[in-house]
Amino acid sequence: MNKPLLADQISHLFPLNALAPRQLQQLRDQLTPRALGRGEALFEAGAGVNATYFLLKGALALHGPGGERSLVAKSPEGRRALVPGASLQSAHATEDSSVLMIDSQALDRLLSRQQADADLLLELASTGELTDWLEELLDNPLFAKVPVENVRQMLGRLHEIELPAGYVLLREGDAGDCCYFLKRGRAEVITGLGGNRQVVAELAVGACFGEEALLSDAPRNATVSLIEDGAVLRLARQDFLALLQAPVVAEVELDEAEALLEQGAQWLDVRLTDEYERGHAAQALNMPLHLLRLKTRLLAPERVYLCYCDSGKRSANGVFLLAQLGFRAYGLRGGLNALSCERLGRFLCEQGSGYLARSGGRTERSG
Repeated sequence: MNKPLLADQISHLFPLNALAPRQLQQLRDQLTPRALGRGEALFEAGAGVNATYFLLKGALALHGPGGERSLVAKSPEGRRALVPGASLQSAHATEDSSVLMIDSQALDRLLSRQQADADLLLELASTGELTDWLEELLDNPLFAKVPVENVRQMLGRLHEIELPAGYVLLREGDAGDCCYFLKRGRAEVITGLGGNRQVVAELAVGACFGEEALLSDAPRNATVSLIEDGAVLRLARQDFLALLQAPVVAEVELDEAEALLEQGAQWLDVRLTDEYERGHAAQALNMPLHLLRLKTRLLAPERVYLCYCDSGKRSANGVFLLAQLGFRAYGLRGGLNALSCERLGRFLCEQGSGYLARSGGRTERSG
C-alpha cells in the first residue's frame, strides 16, 4: 500500500509547495500517490470532477479546445497543478504514471488562508513589528480554524508585558482570568507543589498558555515561570472566548454525533476514571482531561473524535486541546446534563475500566 508523501517529496509541485507543513497535514489523507497505467484516463470530458491533479511520474496527454499536448513529470510545466475545465477537458496516461488527486475546494481554502496569513505578517512587518512569535503562533493547527479577522482583532487587544527571568506568570490553583502568548524568551511548565514539583514542558516563542482554565472554569492546573528575560502578550478572558474559543470549539447534538459514529468517529470520555467506570458511552475511550495531552499518542490523526463530559465545559477544553494538536474533534453540546433521563440511560450503557487503545505497536488501556 502506498504511503502519503512527505513535504519534501512534493516541494517541486506548485502550488502545493506554497502551503505550510501544518496545512499539508490537513491534506494528509489525499497525499497518497495513485497509479495510472498506460492508456488509462485520469479524467474525461464532462466528468464534473472537483479535483486538482499533480503529475508525479510518467507522462500525460492533455486534451482541450486547442488540441492535444503532452505533459512530462518534473518538467517546468509538469510541476504545475492540472485543473479540469473548459481549457482542459480530459487527460490520459501515455506511459505508466503516478498522480496526486486533491480536493479543489480544500486546496483553495488552504491557499487562501496561507495568503491571508502572509498578508497579515507583511502588514505588521511594514510597521517595524517583529513577527517571529506570530509566525510560530499561526503555525499552530489551532489557528487554522480561527478566521483571519479574529486574529487581527486579537492582535489589537493584546497587552505586552516585559518580565525578568524567574517571574511566575501562572500559579497552580489560582483562578484564571486571561491567557498568554510568549513573544520572547522561554518558559517552563511545572505541576505539583512542594516536593512533588515536576517540570513537564518548556514553552518557546509563539506558545499559547493559560487557556485551559478559561475553558473549564477550573483553577490553573500548572505553574508557568520564565526561564530567561522575556515578553508575553496578555489576552483577557472575554476576548479569548469570543475570538479564539468560539470558532474553534465545534459542538454537535447527540443525533449528529451518532451520524459521525456511523462514519467511523470515536467517543472520548474526558471525565475522571471513577466517573467513567460508573457508566460511559459504548466503546468510549476514557481520557481524563488532565491526561488528554499525554494520551493523544494513542489517537489516530485521520479519525474524528467526539468528546463528552457532564456540563460540556471539560469537553470544550478537550476539543480545544485536540485542535491545537491537529485533530478533528467535536464536543457534545450541553454535555450529559443536557440529555433527557431516557437518552442519558441509553447513552451511559457500559460500565468498567477503559478500552484498550493501540498505536504504533503500543497497547494500553485508555483510562
